[in-house]
Amino acid sequence: MKIETFFEKFELFADAPNAVAKMRELVLEFAVQGKLVPQDPNDEPASELLKKTRGEKERRLSRTESRGEALAAENSVIPFAIPDSWEWVGATFPALMVSDRGKKIQTKDVADKGLYPVVDQGKVSIRGYCSDPEKVIHVEEPIILFGDHTRETKYINFDFVVGADGVKLLQPLCIHPPYYYLALRWLPLDSRGYGRHFKLLRAAVIPIPPLAEQKRIVAKVDELMTLCDLLEAQQQERDTRHTALARASLARFAEAPTPANLNFLFHDSYTIEPAELRKIILTLAVQGKLVSQDANAELVDQMLLRIFDERRELNRTTATSIRLLDPEDALNYNIPESWRWLTLDSLLVFGPTNGFSPKAVDYETPVRSLTLSATTSGRFIGEHSKFIAAIIPPDSELWLREGDILVQRGNTIEYVGVAAVYWGAPNHFIYPDLMMKLRVSKEVDVRFIHLAMLSEPCRNYLRARASGTSGSMPKINQATLKSLPLPLPPLAEQRRIVAKVNQLMALVDQLEAQLAASRETVANLMNAVVAELTAKA
Repeated sequence: MKIETFFEKFELFADAPNAVAKMRELVLEFAVQGKLVPQDPNDEPASELLKKTRGEKERRLSRTESRGEALAAENSVIPFAIPDSWEWVGATFPALMVSDRGKKIQTKDVADKGLYPVVDQGKVSIRGYCSDPEKVIHVEEPIILFGDHTRETKYINFDFVVGADGVKLLQPLCIHPPYYYLALRWLPLDSRGYGRHFKLLRAAVIPIPPLAEQKRIVAKVDELMTLCDLLEAQQQERDTRHTALARASLARFAEAPTPANLNFLFHDSYTIEPAELRKIILTLAVQGKLVSQDANAELVDQMLLRIFDERRELNRTTATSIRLLDPEDALNYNIPESWRWLTLDSLLVFGPTNGFSPKAVDYETPVRSLTLSATTSGRFIGEHSKFIAAIIPPDSELWLREGDILVQRGNTIEYVGVAAVYWGAPNHFIYPDLMMKLRVSKEVDVRFIHLAMLSEPCRNYLRARASGTSGSMPKINQATLKSLPLPLPPLAEQRRIVAKVNQLMALVDQLEAQLAASRETVANLMNAVVAELTAKA
């Protein structure tokens, strides 16, 4: 199979992860392996080219600098076989180091406008301009810039200025500069070598074809990379179009979450990511848009009176009346007239309290303590636990019991405040210090409270009030959690909402499984085509 066939079959695996990037990678691999264009026996072999390179280096360098320079470093690893007319050579052998001594400029000297572009070490990219002629490196022949910190390379055929340290300037000798650039882009260097990549480069080897073949290779690479650019642009156009359709479908469903409009969310022509679907479902649920309201339902105020009495019996409140939230103090959306806004604290019969995190042991004990991973998904996963040697009394509130809500009080900003409900047997798990446990009144459906706490408006409320959000472990405290505004519908409606959410989430789970299977299929197909291509090349 030819590599052109790979491009012809692109539509079969266009949805595979990084499909175009894989194609670019293959093009470079074939280029440096001598598999991209045929060899011509009339071409002068690379060995003669390297003799000229050595002579040119000796002419340009002092005898001390050039004496005994090896074609390749000792103990260099040769990664694959190459055509007979090719040679392996040290990666820096076909080039001279260009001096930039005294020409580097500092960040403060970089301007938005100027005569000469400034090339910096970050991504070996142009980051500004300079007009100082004393700092300019004049380029008569192309230069390859190599980032010592980043491994990035850049092909330079214009006058420029070097910004800061970490950029090495390589002047190709006798070799075709675009091919040398191509070979350095292909070269697999250890990504852990931050700040010492040039040392790794000097120890590496690259394959050198005859000069005429280098030029044919570069022409073919340019042709195929142009095809990659076209395919990538087509993908981006398709993705943009599908994104617009997906947003329109989400908006349509949000305005009228009817079964008919639900079909638009699971359309064959485009894919809405499951995570986005789950967010919109929960948001509509807490706005009262998933199920209809029942005018004959018991008033929420009557339910609140029973909750108030329950809390007073448990000494959870000293208030003399129910405290509702004004809409302006609630979250930024409207709810049906039959609903009420109130704080989470108004529903609590226990907590929130922090857990306990003793050191784990490597042997089995009667006590399992959860890890944060047990609840980061919003669902309880007991497998994420560890044994501890501490003795926990049977009546301790550290033990979980059915219906307890666990909230992550410390985690990354993505997960801080995530809630999960425990539905297992009592006295089987305790919870860690970075979680808070709470229990709501029996007069409400804990499943509705849970989905409300998982909804994006509630999540954003807690994230915005987390301390240390610039660090790796922002935290929320008990007071913040208790202040969380929640919308509360009548109990019967809570249960209908939960049932509807479960129904829709099951559809999303099914869609997610289908997407995963589809993506795995196209990825396997692409891998099979690549394997066939490389085996027969």
